Amino acid sequence: MKLTIASGKGGTGKTTISTNLTSLIADMGKNIVLTDLDVEEPNSALFLQTKLSNTKISNKIVPTWESNDCTLCGKCAKNCNFNAIVAMPNEILIFPELCHSCYACSELCPTNSLLMKPTRIGEIKEFETKNFPFIEGRLDLGQEMAVPLISQSIRYTKEKYKNHIMIFDAPPGTSCPVIEASRGSDFVILVTESTPFGLNDLKLAVETMRVLDKNFGVIINRYGIGEISVEEYCLKENIPIITKVKNDKNIAKLYSKGELIYKQIDHFKNSLDEIITFIGDIKCVK
Repeated sequence: MKLTIASGKGGTGKTTISTNLTSLIADMGKNIVLTDLDVEEPNSALFLQTKLSNTKISNKIVPTWESNDCTLCGKCAKNCNFNAIVAMPNEILIFPELCHSCYACSELCPTNSLLMKPTRIGEIKEFETKNFPFIEGRLDLGQEMAVPLISQSIRYTKEKYKNHIMIFDAPPGTSCPVIEASRGSDFVILVTESTPFGLNDLKLAVETMRVLDKNFGVIINRYGIGEISVEEYCLKENIPIITKVKNDKNIAKLYSKGELIYKQIDHFKNSLDEIITFIGDIKCVK
């Protein structure tokens, strides 16, 4: 099973759920792997005792201009939908940060003057923890496009751990990185919080999942702080509420120390048990 844990905004508790849920399922003797897909700022490792076992360089393919046979016809720039190429009077300018590696410029160049070559964008690291493997994608500083590394991290996980339960800790938001992290999963858990900001961004995340035609449910974190609008919205939209994690300052204290929570707070573990039961039952909505 492939499970993505996402959120419409940052700071809702997505990584807290991902790391604790994976650890608890592993404690139950299940084969499970956790992959941190928040490649611009991965932080799942902060809550795990890890030992590095493998590192793989991640590349994306971008064009390189060969000027010898180029006639400066400008077809490459016209065919680039991402404005990554500019045809100047005396040269072709390439902006690798904008390139989506679609090969259109290279394939349609009449003089074969744009050769596609690999360019490093980051790393995929694999770690050993106490009882499950952990994979982290980490984008290099200055790189602007997270999707290729997210895609490669998912592929690495699927190829090496195809017989495992896969949990993907997605980046926050509703843009292309979240779509890439979610589109191949069997189920998406949206973690939100009981605040007006949480509700606003949850609505955006729900709309995104419905466009993707994904099965999803909601976890309400910090439940009990006085706002019930998120709960009312889910009931109105017929969205399953998987569990409600109580607002507890002791959770924040453990989190701030980089400790797993379910081993020390019973009601938090009960919430994780409800998630596990729900996953097994898969009462889902699109």
